[in-house]
Amino acid sequence: MAKTLNTSRWNETHLPDLTGRTAVVTGANSGLGLATVDALARAGAHVVLAVRDTGRGEAAAAAVTGARGTLEVRPLDLADLASIRRFASSWQGDLDLLINNAGVMNIPEAGTKDGFEMQFGTNHLGHFALTNLLLPHITDRVVTVSSGAHRIPSDNHIHFENLNLTGEYTPMHAYGQSKLANLLFTLELQRRLTAAGSHVRAVAAHPGWAATNLQGNDASFLRRAAMRMGNRVFAQDSKAGARPTLYAAVQDLPGAAYVGPDGFAEMRGAPTLVGRSVAASDPETARRLWTVSEELTGATFPQRLGADLARPTGSAI
Repeated sequence: MAKTLNTSRWNETHLPDLTGRTAVVTGANSGLGLATVDALARAGAHVVLAVRDTGRGEAAAAAVTGARGTLEVRPLDLADLASIRRFASSWQGDLDLLINNAGVMNIPEAGTKDGFEMQFGTNHLGHFALTNLLLPHITDRVVTVSSGAHRIPSDNHIHFENLNLTGEYTPMHAYGQSKLANLLFTLELQRRLTAAGSHVRAVAAHPGWAATNLQGNDASFLRRAAMRMGNRVFAQDSKAGARPTLYAAVQDLPGAAYVGPDGFAEMRGAPTLVGRSVAASDPETARRLWTVSEELTGATFPQRLGADLARPTGSAI
């Protein structure tokens, strides 16, 4: 069992030995995802880079140096349910850790291959489907990357009557809704795992303000310019931004825990447990979102969860 360390000192060098463990990281070819892959592989894990562009994924894997573990690249497009099903159906054996990291942020209005609004479809529905399809293999933990933007705007909520925000789309509202959905998904997933008697844990994390390529796709020129400036002045680098995700992945935390930086406004700092909005803590909304997500994706909570039922309570990678 992993020992919870002093968060004021915690960083990727405190990862336990992950030899023999397998992890999947979505969106793994750059930014936070690649930093997460690098740290897990250095700790000895076999890490699968689940990426839309396998050429970029291979280049990213080749850039990882000093790994004691092994790397593998597999195709996955979270904006395409058929791609998600192919990825999941090809999986064999145990999967210790699933890190739902991939995402798009504040992009112009667009749709997934299945007709969902792109940010909600990729950030939430894609990971919802992937997680449920892989759950029979998962033995330890699901970590989903959310954002402080789940609080923005202040009245942010799930638009059940118009999930695609048709006719009322704004990039920031759509992104905020998708990140709120990530936290509600984690809450309901943990409830279901507990009810099923599983010792798999669902937890969430956010990186604070991390300088990555994510901000470069913003639909607003002014926001892109402001974020470029903020990246230079305020932001952590991707290595620091990945620490909350890594902490959530290996520390002995309660189910549905939420990890973020401990600094001012949770923008930077060492990983620690953080709070979430009232909207992100509502179990009834979480259950409603789960039901709707099952209907939209066709992916449901599995009846069989496998060997994880026998894993001792409190175990951690």
